[in-house]
Amino acid sequence: MIRRLELTPGGPTGRRTLAEEAAAELHELILSGELPSGTALRLEELAKRLDMSQMPIREGLRRMAALGLVEIVPHKGAWVRELSMEDLRDTHATRLALESLAVRAAATRFSDTDASTARDALAEHVRLSKLGDNIASRQAHTEFHFAIYRAGGSRWLPRAIEPVWQNSERYRFGSRQTKARIEQTRREHQAILDACVAHDEAGAEAALREHLEGAMQRITETMERRSAKP
Repeated sequence: MIRRLELTPGGPTGRRTLAEEAAAELHELILSGELPSGTALRLEELAKRLDMSQMPIREGLRRMAALGLVEIVPHKGAWVRELSMEDLRDTHATRLALESLAVRAAATRFSDTDASTARDALAEHVRLSKLGDNIASRQAHTEFHFAIYRAGGSRWLPRAIEPVWQNSERYRFGSRQTKARIEQTRREHQAILDACVAHDEAGAEAALREHLEGAMQRITETMERRSAKP
């Protein structure tokens, strides 16, 4: 079972409030690219699209702003934050710093239970990627990483990582999930997991950095190709 992150809209599984429902819907629309960067977020239009009143939509937008996915300027409106190379580099550098700390901490105290949770999430990520279920695959990918980060025992590190993670998810566009790519990603994830199981702090950090650097390179190449098109 995929567990939602602590700050993710919708919160824990169970009955949602209308505001949580609105936040969850907006969250998915932004991460999937259905609401692209720069899109103006007008309450009336969103209320019609999501078939709910403007009040929960307004609260949902505030929650998206708290995650850094939406920008709200009083008396001017709200819009999806722009994607840019500068923001991508900043996001990547912050993830490297925070997630390196988290994975090293996890490696020092990784348990059999932690390993089982991470293995299950990784297997689910691979399975769903092969099926082409991008939404569920993304959730399983998130659960894999955070199963490891939570194993470090810090209350604050996973919560500090999450907003930056959420922003980085917006840059996962336009990449074809070929068999080779799925297998490459699986090997990268397995290397992180194996190092944690072995309580190898340096190895876990090195494997994580290789994984993040590879993702950064692929995203950068995609953005450069897009910007080069007339």
